[in-house]
Order: sequence, then structure tokens, then C-alpha cells
Amino acid sequence: MGKGLGDKLVVAISSRALFDLSESHRVYLTEGVEAYRQYQIEHEDEILEPGDAYLLVEKLLSLNARLGQARVEVVLVSRNSADTGLRVFNSIQHHGLGISRAAFVGGRSPYPYLSAFGCHLFLSTDAEDVRSALDNGFAAATILSGGARRADSAELRIAFDGDAVLFSDESERVYQLDGLEAFQANERESARRPLPGGPFKPFLAALNVLQKEFPEGTCPIRTALVTARSAPAHERVIRTLREWDIRLDESLFLGGLEKAAFLEAFAADVFFDDQPGHCELALGVVATGHVPHGISNERKI
Repeated sequence: MGKGLGDKLVVAISSRALFDLSESHRVYLTEGVEAYRQYQIEHEDEILEPGDAYLLVEKLLSLNARLGQARVEVVLVSRNSADTGLRVFNSIQHHGLGISRAAFVGGRSPYPYLSAFGCHLFLSTDAEDVRSALDNGFAAATILSGGARRADSAELRIAFDGDAVLFSDESERVYQLDGLEAFQANERESARRPLPGGPFKPFLAALNVLQKEFPEGTCPIRTALVTARSAPAHERVIRTLREWDIRLDESLFLGGLEKAAFLEAFAADVFFDDQPGHCELALGVVATGHVPHGISNERKI
């Protein structure tokens, strides 16, 4: 993977995930590209309101001030042209976001530029762009509209599902194809064999590196695993993370309980999950990113 921005944690975000572009998107859908272009030019001095991932981006960028150096970079990657993207940059400047780099790709998917920037995470509202990024080895999620936005706090709290997100979906396949009993037997037998990494393993690893740069007891980043697994399937997860030398601050093994109440208790700023049903339930309490990866998201023929 490219290292375009050195050793920084790099997050790429689309304009519609960062700002509320619902009205201009409606123009695009109903009237076409040229009407959309004209609309954006006519309104380019009107400041856009924050979108569903805005607060997450704001908290990520605030880590630079806490560390006294630029260790996090957020880049804008957009299907807009530079011409229609001027309104977005005007809004970035108005809100005081430290975003200076962008790729405006004129209607095409921006995922080819993720490697050039050295991105660890891509957030978009376009599910196909997200799928393309995942297929090419990047952590990526579709930011769902309407997710709850947490009140401002001193900590950045990120929650992850396990199978098909932090880990591969090999165990989830056993569960969906052969049932719970087969899944639990498989996990007992494989307890000392680490799970293969999922698409979000590199992003979690990069977060871990950043966490270690803060003095002990002062880190403003907190991570959690929120998984439907329970004993005896917990052991393999714990041993896998130990093998990876990756630390999670909290691990919640829920045994199939609904996740929303636990995400609220953790006070998550964002939650990443591969299963659409879990994402819909989480939306009521947290900004949510759907990870269209693994068996739960394979197109049925």
C-alpha cells in the first residue's frame, strides 16, 4: 500500500459523508449532472451543514492539537469536479477543518486514489465506491444517513464488530451455513489458531500506534469490540488479538443480544458492522458505518 503521507493515520472521506448535500443530490438524481453543476455554482457561497461523519472527522483532526504535531490527515475524495467541489472547500474553510488535500474525480469512483494517499480508512455514502475500496484491500464503510450524533466529549470512541470487520468471515460462514452448534465446535477446536485479519485490522492497528503516542492514562482514543460471540467462542478472539499485538480498550461478548444498548453505554462516536440489520438498529444511538464485506453481503443469485 502506498505511503503518500508518511506515517500519519490517513482517513479519506467523501463530500456527502462530511457535509449535508441532500438537496443538491436530489437535484442530481432528478435533473441530471448539468443541473447539479449549475446548482452547486449558484450556491457555492452558501455554507453546508455538517453531515453524518462530520463529528468523527472533527474529533480525528483534534488529535493533532493534542499531540502537538500532525499525526492524522483527512483527505477529501469526491465524485465532484473541482468546479462543483468549490462549495465543499468553502465549507471546510468556514468550519475550520484542517483538510487541505483532495481528489475530485469528475463522476468516477475515487477509490484508485486511496493507495496514492496511503489511506487507512475510507468513508462514503456511495455503497459501490465502498465495495470497490474493500475489494482492493482498504478498510471502508458506507456511512448511513440519520445516525445519532453524540454530544461533544473529550474522547474519540470507536466500536467495531468482529467477524467480517476486524476478522475474516471464515467463522461467520460456518455459523450461517451450518448453525450455532457447528460454529461453537469450530471455535473450540480452533481456539489457538489465530483468525485471519478482516478489512479493518490495518485501521485498528494504526489507531493502536496512535494511542501509544499519548502518555499513559491520557489517551483520548478508546476502542471497543462489540460482537455477538460469547463463550466458548471468545477465546479465539482474545488469542488472535494477542497474536496481532493489538489492544482493544473494551471487549463486549454479547451472545446474540442487541448491540444498541451496549453501544450507547460505551458512548460510541461511530460503529462499524457488516450486517445491515445490526447497522439499522445501531443508527438510533450512534453514527454507523456499514461494511459490505463477507458472506452477509454477498449478492444472492
